[in-house]
Amino acid sequence: MKPYTFLAVMAITLLFSCGTTRQTPGQQAQEKQTAQAVQQKLDERSYQIDVNYMMPMRGPSQAVSVYSIKVDGSTIDSHLPYMGEARNVPYGGGKGLTFKEEIESYTDNGWKKDCRNIVIKVKNEEDSYVFTLDIYNNGEAYIQVHSQNRDDISYRGTLNL
Repeated sequence: MKPYTFLAVMAITLLFSCGTTRQTPGQQAQEKQTAQAVQQKLDERSYQIDVNYMMPMRGPSQAVSVYSIKVDGSTIDSHLPYMGEARNVPYGGGKGLTFKEEIESYTDNGWKKDCRNIVIKVKNEEDSYVFTLDIYNNGEAYIQVHSQNRDDISYRGTLNL
């Protein structure tokens, strides 16, 4: 009889511990305001993502600061750190992911489950890049950079509102 009593008490405890957290009306209004600001920035194609974490294909992930990408109309201004293997690049490593260039292709795939997916293609004298941005309603952003002459690398950051 004791094992059944113990199981019943554990089941009741689990049931009550799985409650949902409720948001106050102020928190809901703040989230809605943030989501509207994010959508407005992306619709205007004028935004900056401040990067705070980098995840290279090879080597350890690490926190970073003072790095960002900025999209302003038809240009992208990339100031991102790079770690990984580079093939067929200029002596000394070249520019890496620090450049300002015209955007060749800008594809906005729209919203899916509170996330907006944007694909940006850009080319400079060293390499061609594909930036895939996943930007969430709360301003969090995930950036993947694919290059022809370098290993892929990913970043996490926030949209500067």
